[in-house]
Amino acid sequence: MSTVFIALQANEDTRPIIEAIADDNPHAVVNREPAMVKIDAPDCLVIQRASVEERLGRPFDLQELHINLITLGGNVTEDDDSLTLSWRR
Repeated sequence: MSTVFIALQANEDTRPIIEAIADDNPHAVVNREPAMVKIDAPDCLVIQRASVEERLGRPFDLQELHINLITLGGNVTEDDDSLTLSWRR
């Protein structure tokens, strides 16, 4: 089993994104640091556009993640509705 991760800046813009990721991925571990939040998950981590939109109360383009993205680990599979990190090919 391999771990994938995403690290985002810790600010008010990322709070609803982090909440959505944590709720949609109960197997993930959220590590909060003073300036960043790193989310680790075994095998796979999925970010659902609809879950983020529900918390933001507005439309959300997954490309907006890049504004506050610090780093990520895993292969990225992306479409309009979700972004998935995994080591599977």
